[in-house]
Amino acid sequence: MFDNLRISLTTPALLFPAISLLLLAYTNRFFALAALIRNLSADNKPVLNDQIKNLRQRIAIIRRMQEAGVLAFAMCVICMILIYIGQNHIGSLVFGCSLLLLLYSLLLSVIEIRISVDALNIHLKEMSKIK
Repeated sequence: MFDNLRISLTTPALLFPAISLLLLAYTNRFFALAALIRNLSADNKPVLNDQIKNLRQRIAIIRRMQEAGVLAFAMCVICMILIYIGQNHIGSLVFGCSLLLLLYSLLLSVIEIRISVDALNIHLKEMSKIK
């Protein structure tokens, strides 16, 4: 079925800029979330259990997003090494795994965005109670 599938060294290399930018975006999300948590703890205002639960969920998802992105990047490198030493079939399989990890990371990103929107709705709900 995939006997004629041949990829060159440039195929996985095409993912390098995309994965690098993706990891940068994930890191920025993590830093923004960390800053939010630090601000909440420094404000000495009561933090709702819903907010804490939401923040814990987002931290866990961002960690998994970053892990999957890094593994996808590492598998691209392994794929290139395998192709370089003439193991094209194994390299193609590793590249496929890399693509699946990248897809998993992107799906987690969508989930994290949805949870982030829920967090904003919790905040808006609390703001409407104050006014």
